[in-house]
Amino acid sequence: MTAHLQPTGSAYFISPETAAAESHTLSVLVDNEPGVLARVIGLFSGRGYNIESLTVSETEHQAHLSRITIVTRGTPQVLEQIKAQLERIVPVHRVVDLTVRARDLGQERPIEREVALLKVTGNGEARAETLRLADAFHAKVVDATVEHFILEITGKSSKIDQFIAIIKPLGLIEVCRTGIAAMNRGPQGM
Repeated sequence: MTAHLQPTGSAYFISPETAAAESHTLSVLVDNEPGVLARVIGLFSGRGYNIESLTVSETEHQAHLSRITIVTRGTPQVLEQIKAQLERIVPVHRVVDLTVRARDLGQERPIEREVALLKVTGNGEARAETLRLADAFHAKVVDATVEHFILEITGKSSKIDQFIAIIKPLGLIEVCRTGIAAMNRGPQGM
């Protein structure tokens, strides 16, 4: 990567356009009401930002609050713009960049987990190998017939990616993934 140096008085700095893009996990607390998710996604698509993972669920039933977990990629400047624009959406109560917060508190990256369902067909040795690999990766068989298995696996996205790559030649025919759910380490809440 070549940095573009620009003069400012007597000093030089690296232009923000050349800053490296980073993956960040954002946690957004919103009112659980119709149209909120569409507004959040509209903000991303309207400005050309990409969403790598999106998970939404009501987390506080009595207060009618939902938590949206978004994994996105961008330069530090773009990520600040995303957070500022999200905070301006009316039903948004709080936006926390879990990646930055963990770094500021001297902690490791947030705990991130994903669930995947995988449908695998096969018989004979391929079927036995599928079960051995499922056991090694702590995947559970949630449905089985003489023709196929449906396996459930939970873990980091990298673990799921690796499991999919290994299972693919054994008869993988379908994958369904939930997206990332994330939470920072430590005693403090969002």
